[in-house]
Amino acid sequence: MKMRYFQVAQGVWGMRIFFVNVYMIANRRGIGKGWVLVDTGIKGSAAKIIAMAEAIFGPGTRPSAIVLTHGHADHAGALPELLKYWNVPVYAHKMEMPYLTGRSSYPPADPEAGGGLMTLISGIWPTTPINVSRNLREIDMYDGIPELPEWKVIHTPGHTPGHISLFLPLNTTLIAGDAFTTTQSESALSILTYHKKLSGPPRSITSDWIAAAKSVRKLAALQPRIAATGHGPVMRGRELSTGLNLLANRFESIAVPQSGRYVGHGAISDENGVRYIPPYRGTMKRTATIAIAATVLSFLLVRQAGKIWS
Repeated sequence: MKMRYFQVAQGVWGMRIFFVNVYMIANRRGIGKGWVLVDTGIKGSAAKIIAMAEAIFGPGTRPSAIVLTHGHADHAGALPELLKYWNVPVYAHKMEMPYLTGRSSYPPADPEAGGGLMTLISGIWPTTPINVSRNLREIDMYDGIPELPEWKVIHTPGHTPGHISLFLPLNTTLIAGDAFTTTQSESALSILTYHKKLSGPPRSITSDWIAAAKSVRKLAALQPRIAATGHGPVMRGRELSTGLNLLANRFESIAVPQSGRYVGHGAISDENGVRYIPPYRGTMKRTATIAIAATVLSFLLVRQAGKIWS
């Protein structure tokens, strides 16, 4: 199997699987030292992740833990399969627990949030929960993750209620998940070509824009020199600082959709899951048009992606 992983920083590697990134962090300290997997990609990614791990750390290796930035299907899809190979702890924020224990689905995607094809077809992505209760551990936000003692865990809600980012103060490396992205994740062309552009969180599945804005400003205040996100290439140096500061200062005009289900009033969640979802504002005719277009375009997208990554 051909490996296409890349180095983010010293001791940190990433790999793009289809349109989403996973990361591996080698530890100098911590429980058992070893390494940690951050996110697991879409369903069906397990073989590629295992192959990447063995290419970096050697045959038969396994992580000391898996950390989820959040539980969306493109970030936790391969988790149940991976746990059949690696019976290790899985860390997530307490507000993300309902979606990882089978208790609650995420709010539905909003295909009318605009920005491109990926938003239009967002209704095809599952929002139903998985159940990995046996391995799940709540992140201690004071003490952090034992297997990642040098990394700071930052609660960055908005995209999801329990979304977290990881920050290494030693060299100001940030793993941001979907708190922001380094490609225009709404655009199929940007996704397929890996076009670099610092952008807000994916529009169609971000359910609280007020919280998302606060999270981006919190991350910008850290002044990271390296940023690895869930979607898009690694961004560094002045390009990162300029783009992230611009996004933080003008988030409402750059990132927030002009209209959409979650604009003006986000979904409300608690530790038991989703409690309120704003009513859908689209028309039935428009919804049917979107559904038909999404079916056709998603087929073309997957077909093209298969050609690129075969």
